[in-house]
Amino acid sequence: MMVYQDKIMFEIYRDNTYSKEIRVVYFSELNEHNKDVEIDRAMRGDHIFDGYFLTLKKERAMKNIETVVGRLNNSEELDSEDLKEQLAEILVN
Repeated sequence: MMVYQDKIMFEIYRDNTYSKEIRVVYFSELNEHNKDVEIDRAMRGDHIFDGYFLTLKKERAMKNIETVVGRLNNSEELDSEDLKEQLAEILVN
């Protein structure tokens, strides 16, 4: 049975491997197959930003988040306030 969730939790983090790549994990989207690996990877990384967005806005939210992650990976400097502003239209409490 699939449970409907009204919001999805995500975290943007810097991978602590050699690449130092900025990544995003959508915790509510993980399944039993990848849950432990992805959570462990995020927990070992350096936290940058986290939040929630509505499931109803999933496609737009993920697109916005991926755009921000791309900008960060291209060495753009964005602090947590900048990220909050950039993602304001999708973030919920």
